[in-house]
Parts: sequence; C-alpha cells; structure tokens
Amino acid sequence: MKAIKLIVSFCILLLCIPAKADELNVAAAASLKFAIEEIATLFEQETGQPLRLVFGSSGNFKTQILQGAPFHLFLSADENFVYELADAGKTEDRGQTYAVGRIGIFVPHQAPFKADAELNNLKQALNAGNIEKFAIANPEHAPYGQRAKEALQHAGLWDQIKPKLVYGENIGQAAQFATSGSTQGGIIALSLAVSPQMVKLGQFELIPESWHQPLKQRMVLMKDAPPSAQAFYRFMTTPEAQAILQNYGYAHP
Repeated sequence: MKAIKLIVSFCILLLCIPAKADELNVAAAASLKFAIEEIATLFEQETGQPLRLVFGSSGNFKTQILQGAPFHLFLSADENFVYELADAGKTEDRGQTYAVGRIGIFVPHQAPFKADAELNNLKQALNAGNIEKFAIANPEHAPYGQRAKEALQHAGLWDQIKPKLVYGENIGQAAQFATSGSTQGGIIALSLAVSPQMVKLGQFELIPESWHQPLKQRMVLMKDAPPSAQAFYRFMTTPEAQAILQNYGYAHP
C-alpha cells in the first residue's frame, strides 16, 4: 500500500487527524490532483518520504494557513495567495512559480450542445433555453473559478449564465459537477480534463488564454519547514516533475 495519503477535503480534516512525525503535509490546489499524485509517488519511490496531500481551493488554504493550519508546503493555483502569506510572515520567502494553468469548457456527451473554444455553442444553448445548470469553481476563493468568470465576462455571457451557475467549492468539485451529468457542462482545468478518468466522459475545448488573467501557479515553503518539505519543493522543479506537469497540460513557467 502506498504511504501517500490522499485527502480530498478542507484543512479542517487535517487538523483533526494527528500527523506522523515524519509526514510531510502539503496543501495542493485541486487542479493539481492527478499530476501531483504522480509526482508524489515518484518522490516517495526515490526518497522513501511519506506525504499527506490535501486538495482544495487556494483561497481557502490561504485563510487556513493564516489561522495556523499545520502545512509545510503550499502549492497554490494563484501566485497572489502566496504573496499574501509572505506579507503576513507565514512563509520562508515569496516562493516560485512551478506551472501555468489553462481552463476550458467541458461538455458531457448527453448535453444538448457541443464544446467549442469561443463558447458560441454555449451561447446558442443559453438562448434556446437548453441550459439548466452550468458548473464553475467558486470565484470568491478558487482561482480557476475566477478565471472562468473572467472568460464568461469576455464572451458576454456572465449576466445571462449567472442564474444557472452551480459553484464547486474548488475546481475539482466543479469538474465532478460538469462530468457527472448533474449539469450541462462547466469550465474546468485542462489538467483535470486530460486525465484518463475524464477524457471518456465528454468533450473539452481550451478557452483562449487571452480571455482571462494568467493562472500562474506558485509554491512556497512555510516558515521552519522541515528538510523533507524543502526536498519536495526542490523536486517540483526537476525535469521529471516538470515533465509530469506538462503531460497534464501545464505550461512551463
């Protein structure tokens, strides 16, 4: 059995579960789920170091870390949250960018329209009254949700689609809504859409990156992070780790 513990939850679960002395606690943006699981497995194989991965929205993690959540490393989907933690004196430094993410529209096979990059089919489906629910991550604290909002605003669809929106607590939950058939689609992370688990569930098209602010994903060590956290931080920049990130659609920073 793998020593890596995968916990798709909020930090409160981590606070309730006693950590082992040698365990490395990593707060990871939900968009990283499939990629970081592969990277963590490779890291463990090479070092024998156990990891505890907790996935969620970067904005929630920022708040939890400010409140004392016991993470050693934060892999954020938005560099601004790292800067806020650094300014609050919670981190060793201002971190570094490890990847640049992308968003796109995902449409399940049973939906009444097809995915297209410029959201024209979504607009037609809205005008025809064929959209009951559409998923994005909560733009209040999830970077991928904020970028989805920006893209919908660029397309002139925000006001029209807003009453139909179902908000995921993070981009992982939004992807679940979009792929499960409980909505007629959604805007999700490329890094999730290209996973084998999701490819078979529907169609996905990238939204032009000029339609929204860039998703510069930044990582940072917490103050007094142990050597194991420092080792994983360095490992994230290795060619092996970067190759995995690129396989999931992330651009090199």
